[in-house]
Amino acid sequence: MSELIAAPKLLKAPTGITGFDEITQGGLPTGRPSLVCGAAGCGKTLFATTFLVNGIRLFDEPGVFMSFEERAEDLTANVASLGYDLDGLIAAGKLAIDHVRVERSEIEETGEYDLEALFIRLGFAVDSIGAKRVVLDTIETLFSGFPDQSILRAELRRLFGWIKERGLTAVITGERGDGQLTRQGLEEYVSDCVVLLDNRVEDQITTRRLRVVKYRGSAHGTNEYPFLIDDEGISVLPVTSTDLEYGVSSGVISSGIAGLDAMLGPGGFHRGSSILISGEAGTGKTMISASLMDAACARGERCMAFVFEESGAQICRNAGSIGLDLGRHVESGLLRFEAARPSLFGLEMHLARMHRDIDRFAPSVVVVDPVSALRGPMTELQATLLRMIDLLKSRGVTAVFTSLRVEGSELGDDLGVSSLMDAWVKLLNVEANGERTRTLYVIKARGMSHSHQVREFLMSHAGIALVDAYIGPAGVLTGTARLVQEAQEKAALLRERQERQRRLREVARRREAIERQVAELRASLEAADDEEAVLRQEDELREAALAEGRRDLAARRSAAE
Repeated sequence: MSELIAAPKLLKAPTGITGFDEITQGGLPTGRPSLVCGAAGCGKTLFATTFLVNGIRLFDEPGVFMSFEERAEDLTANVASLGYDLDGLIAAGKLAIDHVRVERSEIEETGEYDLEALFIRLGFAVDSIGAKRVVLDTIETLFSGFPDQSILRAELRRLFGWIKERGLTAVITGERGDGQLTRQGLEEYVSDCVVLLDNRVEDQITTRRLRVVKYRGSAHGTNEYPFLIDDEGISVLPVTSTDLEYGVSSGVISSGIAGLDAMLGPGGFHRGSSILISGEAGTGKTMISASLMDAACARGERCMAFVFEESGAQICRNAGSIGLDLGRHVESGLLRFEAARPSLFGLEMHLARMHRDIDRFAPSVVVVDPVSALRGPMTELQATLLRMIDLLKSRGVTAVFTSLRVEGSELGDDLGVSSLMDAWVKLLNVEANGERTRTLYVIKARGMSHSHQVREFLMSHAGIALVDAYIGPAGVLTGTARLVQEAQEKAALLRERQERQRRLREVARRREAIERQVAELRASLEAADDEEAVLRQEDELREAALAEGRRDLAARRSAAE
């Protein structure tokens, strides 16, 4: 039997950019040029700089940055805020920066030209530090300096061939063109790997996206992925879930509310489940989520809250009104708030930030309050929430989502994701008798039995309590109506008890009267018995006396004879 020979794998140079190496299954092709293209301001230079810096720091691969636009000092200053010390790397002999100035006004054509001088400069820089990585940024600047682009294209092909011969892993940046990836069609001959960066604005909200257009000789993610540029550098988040192969836990966690736990068969929610808490404004959604966070931190678990309407400090203050001290959990490092306005980022950018923060903080409970604050087309919103739920489920994180329900509306309060939730708790405002009260009921709880009854939802300085609502012929009564009904029922019960006691006392009196009568009759009977005995005794005495007289008389008669 012939042995199977495994196909050789394409060698790849990892970029060290979070998420990008996962999308490309290892990084950029080793020893080949890769094109990073996009419009101005999309992050091409930062991507290339991060590729070099991470190559030096993480993989001990020196690099050369050849710039055709920015001076070395400008580039160093621009990336210093990200923690990139380019001067230090240059001093350590790990990085070389060469600025090639191209000014059309200063160029005088005297005959045929080539890029031999560029080869010499680049080769000297590579040899001086033993570079393994090269960046050419932005090489299309060369096209603006020379009118004969056919010769320049031929020279660029020779340059890229020279890069491959030297075994250098190169990143070439290019400007986005109309109807094509670059203005000059660089992708035609720099086509081993093409990465497209995009910085789009929709509804006045900016979202950065990345897509690997092609990757010769390697499989790769083909979707658009949001990426971040902030004070921590650039990071790409592959947030699209590919399957549903995540584990589940049979553990149960408390909600921090005894009454709510009692409504659930196991005494709480399944660990790692997704919980939706929906309701109108003022029904207590945030306070229920605060109770869940407090209970999690009390168990020593990390908890993270992404809030879009209030600051973390405000939530901590408000939670104090129901006896919860969330501030101590924040100080201990178990609780972390990430607050941002929904309009600060696009949907995918919010998701990307959550992805990164969750990976770094590693919480066991995550609260998103509220998801209804996120803005965007319904289809995109549902897709984002789906990714968010899959992200948390894949990590075994217990997720709590709150959602605002529009008052008087029966539709749209679950944002179309209720079917993805493992448990759904719904809060309602009930107006009756001139007051508004809160009610709670569990719509569903997968994998467990649960109460189907409505509970009145009370909040006070002593915490959150659930009490049974009155359900009768008049419907569900809550608040003072329930109290009045309960008082009326107590009064009716008292009257019934008093009437029953009165009847018992009357029966007792009748019993006593009858017993007295029986006693009197018994006494009369005993007196009659005594009188009868006396009469019998008297009769016996008389009969005895008469008998004695007759004997005496008989005796005297015998003597006379």
